[in-house]
Amino acid sequence: MEFNKYDLRLKDEVAFFTKELFYALFDDVCNKRAASLKEKFTTILKRLNVTEEVKIWEQYSTSFCTIREKLDLDAEAFESSDPACKSLAEVYLAYPGFHAIAIHRLSHELYKMNIPILPRMISEYGHGLTGTDIHPGAVIGDSFFIDHATGIIIGETTVIKDHVKIFQGVTLGGLQVKKELASVKRHPTIENNVIIYANATILGGEVTIGEGSIIGANVCITDTVSPGSIVTFESENTITTRKSYVN
Repeated sequence: MEFNKYDLRLKDEVAFFTKELFYALFDDVCNKRAASLKEKFTTILKRLNVTEEVKIWEQYSTSFCTIREKLDLDAEAFESSDPACKSLAEVYLAYPGFHAIAIHRLSHELYKMNIPILPRMISEYGHGLTGTDIHPGAVIGDSFFIDHATGIIIGETTVIKDHVKIFQGVTLGGLQVKKELASVKRHPTIENNVIIYANATILGGEVTIGEGSIIGANVCITDTVSPGSIVTFESENTITTRKSYVN
């Protein structure tokens, strides 16, 4: 398909659709309001030259209740993990990390269905809103907590299991950027109950962070970490006194 056949204003339509679908997830447990978005969804697919759009919607819509259930677990993880959080309502209404996870869970379902382009458009909408770049291919388990959100990058073949916590600036990426590696696992696996602190970088598809490990701030990891490990980066600050402040 030629690039010039696309109307780039479709980006705005996908953004609006994603926002409305996010709201619909929380209207009622069976997401009846989401049915009203069927026409918007099928129109978007038609404009992306994707066929069987009604069948795709029917399959996609069956995932909404499961997504909502997973998001409720995520929200509870936020409330129990962040000392600044005063209520679940605050998580749902005011936490960019939660919003980033919600949009990822919506885009990931479409990615699993092999729908072209649209999952990336949805994830890029979330990226623009929250500063968190999660590829729709990433597999993320239950009770996921993202603190502060800004600057986080999670690559396509990343696997994150249950009860994982990550902080701002974390990168779960690949060691190399080569087109011939497109079908290879390029990004790390994070086992259950791992905490990854701010600006840590974990690179490589063969890398696994073992269950229950703590990865400290500013660490760079390119090898597997055993379960129950604590990995820290040690640096020394040099403090001197400014001459203008010497009595």
